[in-house]
Amino acid sequence: MSITPPENTASSGAEGKGGIAGRRLLFRVVRVLILVYCGSAALAFFVAEALIFQPPPATYTEKDGIFSIPVGSNDRLAALYLPNPSAALTLLYSHGNGEDIGAIRNVLQELRDHGFAVLAYDYRGYGLSTGKPSEKNAFADIEAAYGYLVASLGVDPSDILVYGTSLGGGPSTYLAAHRRVGGLVLESTFVSAFRVRTVVPIFPFDRFPNLKHMSQIRCPVLVLHSRDDPVIPFWHGKKLFDAAKEPKFHYWADNAGHLGIPWSGGAYWRSLKKISSAVR
Repeated sequence: MSITPPENTASSGAEGKGGIAGRRLLFRVVRVLILVYCGSAALAFFVAEALIFQPPPATYTEKDGIFSIPVGSNDRLAALYLPNPSAALTLLYSHGNGEDIGAIRNVLQELRDHGFAVLAYDYRGYGLSTGKPSEKNAFADIEAAYGYLVASLGVDPSDILVYGTSLGGGPSTYLAAHRRVGGLVLESTFVSAFRVRTVVPIFPFDRFPNLKHMSQIRCPVLVLHSRDDPVIPFWHGKKLFDAAKEPKFHYWADNAGHLGIPWSGGAYWRSLKKISSAVR
């Protein structure tokens, strides 16, 4: 006859209470994490554009050769056109976040002096452009500048080289994905705006999904990025280049920082000649 020892009811009861307490703690942690995530997503959704777009005070006046391009229902874009009668290609230039066309005029003139005609413009809310900057408006702004080049200046779309620097890579990549252009140049640009900070996608939405747009681009592409870029890490440029279809070109600078590539030496200008040859 075997005798089954009685269960230790005190011990099992303690374990049961401990298990319930552990599950409750886990549920609380999960709930807090969900609330933090939802709060972060809401914050990102509603304030992202205020963080992405930070226009400085205008660095130029209407007397500096500036004209305006109508956009939207009643806004106008400040623009600068630097013609070059011997140029085969016209650059449609979109600048970075903390600058306007007055601040980058020396870059634009260098590009003109190296054989391009150049049209640069300010996004709404930048420089003397009216209105408010946003991702949606930035896409419409570059569409308006593109329309001016084609309709008013008579430039053939296949002779337009779309050039985007930093933030300007967003509207430039969008335009190249949705309109006929001769080529696309991306300088110090991100795969998407949020991933400059998060590295990996963590929200079901983003701003300026450049990497996604690359799959729709059929024209020649040149990607320029510095390996020591402290603002938009080098891997962004590498991913954009890897996603681009042939013909594609790249120039990886070593010590150009974020906005110093145009001043990094002859390799920069040779890269522009390569894509120009591919366009023509």
